[in-house]
Amino acid sequence: MTRPDPTEVRSVAVVASGLIGASWAALFLGRGLRVATSDPRPDAEARLHEGLDRAKPALDRLGLDVGRGELVIAGSVAEACDGAEFVQESAFEDLGVKVALLAEVDGATAPGIVVASSSSGLLPSAIAARCAHPERIIVGHPFNPPYLIPLVEVVGCETTEPAVMDWAAAFYTAMGKVAIKLKREIPGYVANRLQSAVFREVIHLINEDVASVEDIDRAISDGPGLRWAVQGPVLTFHQAHDGGMGAFIDAFADHIGAWVAAADKMPLKPEARAKLVAGAEALAAGRDHAALAAERDRAVMAFLDAKDKGCWNIGCEEEDESEGPICVDSRKARDTQCTYSHADGDKSGWCSTDAECVENECGDGKAFP
Repeated sequence: MTRPDPTEVRSVAVVASGLIGASWAALFLGRGLRVATSDPRPDAEARLHEGLDRAKPALDRLGLDVGRGELVIAGSVAEACDGAEFVQESAFEDLGVKVALLAEVDGATAPGIVVASSSSGLLPSAIAARCAHPERIIVGHPFNPPYLIPLVEVVGCETTEPAVMDWAAAFYTAMGKVAIKLKREIPGYVANRLQSAVFREVIHLINEDVASVEDIDRAISDGPGLRWAVQGPVLTFHQAHDGGMGAFIDAFADHIGAWVAAADKMPLKPEARAKLVAGAEALAAGRDHAALAAERDRAVMAFLDAKDKGCWNIGCEEEDESEGPICVDSRKARDTQCTYSHADGDKSGWCSTDAECVENECGDGKAFP
């Protein structure tokens, strides 16, 4: 089989249809593709449909309908990969499992077809160790859930054909993703290494009993997290000094080095682990993963809508025929939305002043910071 144009793929295989695999399947179906899934677990089909149902509200909001595509439940890896123009493997993060499964996928897939793994941090060279065609094996690491979070990291190794990297990035882009291509393989890739650096500091702060779990979360979600989502850490720090990044480094490098030194490779103490677990459960406040995921998806969609339209104050939302314009209360934008109506019907979105929030009867009456 000849490798198709990345924008003209019509049939894909999703091997392993758990949490991540089902999310990929939902996205591909929403884009109108034929999706053949393979998963040997006895409850795999039920879990797949649960995942599709979970993705439906977000996909509906994005104008995607899983009914556009064709879902095929295959009886084996070979059946799923037969005729596939792209394969996304999403088994759990275990090197032995990945190596064996990708070798099976490689043997069942036409030589010219790109095969991607959803691995969160394993090296492409390691997971392709038993593949006959390692040149077409890459990592396509999504962020959960793949049907909503745009990022996918495309990672290859020395044996990967450069054309495969380019093809994969173009395919993911056609699926509505934002693809970044790593220049070389590294454990954890880019985004998870950045996340891990933050989590390492979380562990340090809890070990040292500096702040509560709730306040540590707020320190990111109500602080730099808001800026990072718009411009990223590099551009954020570039703006932290009138002289730009160079001046920022000269002014703060020594301070930052001193701040983070104590946290380097600090193990999580048992009592701190218990505190972290209890704190996370308290933050969940009895909501199960499905409820938390639904909250997250609603807020992420609202944010992405505003970000895509380049609008941060007003006019960011479409008018809803039944409820009128939507007003997202800035400090609750991650987990709720409120609505208000106006005679002219042309004001909606994030309020720019507290007075506007009061006038529009938004939740806590606080404007976007």
